Amino acid sequence: MPARSPEFSHLTLAGLRAYRKALTAEESRVSYWRRLIQARLDVVTGATAPGDPMAHERIRNLFAETRAGGRRALVDVVPADDVPPLPDLEALWSRELRPYDYRHTQQLRRDLSHAELQLSAYRSALHRKLTGATQELIARYREDPSLALSALPLVDPSERTRRG
Repeated sequence: MPARSPEFSHLTLAGLRAYRKALTAEESRVSYWRRLIQARLDVVTGATAPGDPMAHERIRNLFAETRAGGRRALVDVVPADDVPPLPDLEALWSRELRPYDYRHTQQLRRDLSHAELQLSAYRSALHRKLTGATQELIARYREDPSLALSALPLVDPSERTRRG
């Protein structure tokens, strides 16, 4: 049975919902970056095999640019002691692939693998925080079920009449 947590005592119900929404958005960004890094790792791994050395550039051009920002907003709401640091994803993503430079390619592969591990750890920490915030919401709703009604969108009575 979920119980109230002192970790969230400073948050209003609206603040807790906003925090969960921010966590969900951050988890989506992290998952997206993780997929990009995994795809890049696949391309880098394939670039050392015989084949098309320009495949990397074509795949890279398919992905839209994304910013890695957003984490600071979460740290300001609830301390992020258990959230691991993120790598510089933009620098790693834009690092040049040199398919015929074995040493450079191996380093890039190691860096991408390490970034994927960091992103996975960060994503796990986000999931723990999301679970905690969800449990806090459930505990609050159990204490006062009428609070759950405040999450429903309000419909203007005149809208109901028009829809009819």
